Amino acid sequence: MLRISRLTDYGTVVLAHIASTDEDLVSAADVAAATGIALPTVSKLLKSLARAGIVTSTRGAHGGYQLARGAREISAADVIDALEGPVSITECSATDSHCEHEGVCNVGGAWQQINVAIRRALDDVSLVDLTRTNRPAPRFTFAGLPITISHPAGKKS
Repeated sequence: MLRISRLTDYGTVVLAHIASTDEDLVSAADVAAATGIALPTVSKLLKSLARAGIVTSTRGAHGGYQLARGAREISAADVIDALEGPVSITECSATDSHCEHEGVCNVGGAWQQINVAIRRALDDVSLVDLTRTNRPAPRFTFAGLPITISHPAGKKS
């Protein structure tokens, strides 16, 4: 199963809070209080996001964090790259691939194509999109059967 880590999930929550606040700068403690995520986790996330250039920090008594660029300019791929590294669903789809079977593999090209499609989809979702609470879940089919995604509150889309 392809799945982002809990830390990356929390990172999107932290960024969504910063994007939605009216304050110029938000402290890590304020983010932790507003999101319910533990302060040490928020601090760790903000440091990683700052290293990646997604947020900037200002020190001092009136310091805090803010988005380094507009919420529309920050993609889900940017967040995943910052917190987990580049998306790579198989060894051969990584930029620094070291698969011992790569020379004789006849499916690697297909996995690389899938990896590119996933990357493009993640690039197309901005932080603004991630913060939309009433956005309908996408509909799709699997093995010819329609799949319905349930919302956390048990509501189906």
